[in-house]
Amino acid sequence: MSQVALTARSTTGRGRRRSSRSGASWGSPTTYLIATVLIAICIAPVFYIIVGGFRTNSQITVDPSGWPNPWVLNNYTDVLTSGLFWRQFSNSAISAVATTVGAVALALMASFVIARYEFKGRQAMYALFAAGLMFPMTVAITPLYLLIKNIGLTDSLVGIILPQIAFALPVSVIILVPFIAAIPKELEEAASIDGASRLGFFFRMVLPLSLPGVITTGILAFIGAWNSYMLPLFILNRSDMYTLPLGVQAFSSEHSVDTAAVLAFTSLSMIPALLFFSIFERRIVGGLTGAVKG
Repeated sequence: MSQVALTARSTTGRGRRRSSRSGASWGSPTTYLIATVLIAICIAPVFYIIVGGFRTNSQITVDPSGWPNPWVLNNYTDVLTSGLFWRQFSNSAISAVATTVGAVALALMASFVIARYEFKGRQAMYALFAAGLMFPMTVAITPLYLLIKNIGLTDSLVGIILPQIAFALPVSVIILVPFIAAIPKELEEAASIDGASRLGFFFRMVLPLSLPGVITTGILAFIGAWNSYMLPLFILNRSDMYTLPLGVQAFSSEHSVDTAAVLAFTSLSMIPALLFFSIFERRIVGGLTGAVKG
């Protein structure tokens, strides 16, 4: 009887522990309520802009917060059939992709040297990249504009791509150095014994093992370049060279009385960045988590 009682008690104890664990995994209702409110606050403006593009100006005037009745597609079709929109879209795409490739490539090379080589000034170099996080583009925009103007890169995508790469490097290096430094020395020695050079070790071992950090830095660089406004505002003067953030501002000024068209243009401009961020959101969290652990 005693063994049966002990067995029953242990079974009951395990059941209680399981129920308590399952209950704790759901969290507090207050947490879910706060999270829902915060998500609604973030999504509501985006949702309003997208839905507003399906309305007419009279509908917006009569009921600014109402639902489209009827739904109108002309605002979106007019923007999508505009050659200027696709020109500005291609400018943003070229700028974002070139910035991403340049920032990731240079950050990988710099991070590899800082993480795997022992030399005088190594910590100072890393501290220099870390210090770059404290200087936003607004601080350097005036001397940067003068420099770009003197070398003749105004009204060109190169004039915004190069500075964007420079400003994306600090955060990229800070993220990548822990990933590369976490690769065991024994792995590098084994690769050297097998006849792999330093470049071979870099391409065959470092890149695959630090891929989460590479993806994270690439996503951050892409979104930062796509949403960049201040730098193109100073560098680009021709409307056919505008990126989409500048295009939205110019379109809003030109069609200030056509609110529905402005909402449609704005929503089409921000959808690519939203989709890109939503698809790779877990990659960003995983990459930043790995950088902190490293």
